[in-house]
Amino acid sequence: MNKNIKVLIVDDDPLVGQSLEILFTKKEDMIVLGTVFNGQEALDIIQKIQDEKGKSSLPDVILMDIQMPMMDGIEATGRIKKDYPDIRVMMLTTFKDEHNIKRALLAGAEGYLIKSTEVSGMAEKIRALFTGSTVMDPEALKELTKPKIEPLKGLTPREQEIARLVGEGLSNREISKQLFISEGTVRNNLSVILEKLCIRDRTQLAIYYLKNNFNR
Repeated sequence: MNKNIKVLIVDDDPLVGQSLEILFTKKEDMIVLGTVFNGQEALDIIQKIQDEKGKSSLPDVILMDIQMPMMDGIEATGRIKKDYPDIRVMMLTTFKDEHNIKRALLAGAEGYLIKSTEVSGMAEKIRALFTGSTVMDPEALKELTKPKIEPLKGLTPREQEIARLVGEGLSNREISKQLFISEGTVRNNLSVILEKLCIRDRTQLAIYYLKNNFNR
């Protein structure tokens, strides 16, 4: 590789930052510009480098943690990609849930690694990101591509409607008035819903509704 890869490390854990800095400093094709401890410090050092040395000295790749004080990695990534689109961002985090993965990608990150990744292979992933590849941790990719479970699968349209109204906090009487059915019919349908979803009572059903964000 003709050009050295300039790397900036952003992580609030000093031990992680130090370990990564030692690792990449040993690579002949990498230069570690520094380690900072939150997103705001990352923005500050990038601005400082640009002011003092020019755009050609900016980081090529940023290793970015997600959960940090002052400014988290998601917000920092969004701001960096807006002002410095050529800088490539690799999230390096313990989070492997779909929500955080999608947030990071929407913010502009080109890579997503879990901190359990073998350190020995991390330099190669940085090189791949630098050359234009998108790098996804196998665990993160599995989370994004796993089949989605339909929470209301198995319920009839009427049962789905009753489940939604219970989730919105309506009583049996209110549901009966809204759907023009008897309270007895509401109770019977509710019993079937609880059985199908393996839920204990209407309170648990309401929680289940809110957790899964059921829609009309």
